[in-house]
Formats: sequence, structure tokens, C-alpha cells
Amino acid sequence: MADRKPIESWLTDMDGVLIHEGVPIPGADAFLKKLRDSGRPFLVLTNNSIYTARDLHARLRRMGLDVPVDNIWTSALATAQFLDDQRPGGSAYVIGEAGLTTALHDIGYILTDHEPDFVILGETRTYSFEALTKAVRLINDGARFIATNPDNVGPSTEGDLPATGSVAALITAATGKKPYFVGKPNPLMMRAGLNAIGAHSETSAMIGDRMDTDVLAGLEAGMRTFLVLSGVTQPVDVDRYPFRPSEVVDSIADLVDLV
Repeated sequence: MADRKPIESWLTDMDGVLIHEGVPIPGADAFLKKLRDSGRPFLVLTNNSIYTARDLHARLRRMGLDVPVDNIWTSALATAQFLDDQRPGGSAYVIGEAGLTTALHDIGYILTDHEPDFVILGETRTYSFEALTKAVRLINDGARFIATNPDNVGPSTEGDLPATGSVAALITAATGKKPYFVGKPNPLMMRAGLNAIGAHSETSAMIGDRMDTDVLAGLEAGMRTFLVLSGVTQPVDVDRYPFRPSEVVDSIADLVDLV
């Protein structure tokens, strides 16, 4: 749109935009370098709550991509901030990995299975029947149900894996209680990320490979949106949605000159 203000800050998804199956997507290193050199505020986002920002920094660096820890924003961090705003110093029963438990410890939350304020569901490769049963019982006893993200499946080298959204649906079926999802496409995650870097939606852009999470979240947060075709979305998929991204490009390499 001709009346849009220049892009001063960038938010970008990670999987499908910067990396694919553990390999950097061509142009990702150049895009990130230009962002760092320009001094423009930016964040790399992921709905995956397994890893801490420090873990992701190290993983990306091994792939040749340099993203400072402070420029990584996960659904676990967004969930922790949401809970700190809603009920500071609360307690939670958590199903998840270090990315989520560390974020909650850092805001002073107590992790417990004794009358917790919240049941928080995140990503893990080891969902157990015992843990899910405990979550169901705690929710039935009055704990509020929070989930880090609504993604139904996650990628692996062997194929798709059940993810937080699928497991949340199981708990909902058993309790009749739906969770509050903090991660994309909830614009809360985007707005919290923008606040973290001192950015404004009207001068920010979101890059993603999914219409139903990345583009929708950016759109609802009031940002300019770029859909890349290097991930899960194909050109034929775009017109199936009742909304559109600002622009569709082949990959992150096509956006380097916009920084």
C-alpha cells in the first residue's frame, strides 16, 4: 500500500523462513546480517516452547546464523510474560520442557501439582499419560488452562508429530475446558514482542511461511505481512483464506533489499 510508513523493525518466524529441517534457507544469513548492521529492531519468533532463547541462539549459530539471545522470542517467553501480567508470583503445573519451565522460574512462578493457579501445556517430545491425567484432574479441580500455542503438529525428520494443539484438544475433551492459547496467531504474542524491542506495529513487518499463524498474527497486530513460499504454504493455498498477506515472495532472499 502506497500510504504505508517505511518498515523500521522486523519480526520473522524461524522454521520455514530462516531454516528448513535444520538447514539455513538461502538468503537468511544475508538478511540477518543486514538487520544487525542496520541497527533496526528485530525479533526471530517461534511457537515452539521446548527451547530457551539461549538454546536457540546456540542451535542457529551452529547452522551459521547469528541471532543474539535478546532477539529471540518464543511462545514460552510470551506465556511467562502473560502470566506475570495476569497473576504475578502465581503457581502452575507444567507439561513442557526447559524453554517453558525456565521462563516461568525467571518470573518467580512456583511449579507445583498442589492446587496450582494454572495448568500450562507446552511442547514436549515425551507427553505422558500420567502427566495428562494429572492435568485433567487439576483443571477439573479449578486450575485455569493455558497452552503455549495452538499448533496441532510439529516437524521432525521422520514426519509430523502431535504438538500442543492436539494434546490440548485431548485435555479439552476430557474436561470440557478450552485453553487460552498465547502463541501465534494470538496477536498478544506479537504485541508483546513489539513492546520488547520498542517497536510500533505501523512501522513493523512480520515474515512467515504460514497463513493461519504468521500472517494472521501479523495482520491482527496491525503489521505489514510477508508470506514466504519456502515453508509449508504453497501459492495455491493463499486464496483459500479470507485474508491475504501484504506481499507473497519466494523466500527471505527476496526481502534483503528492503532492510
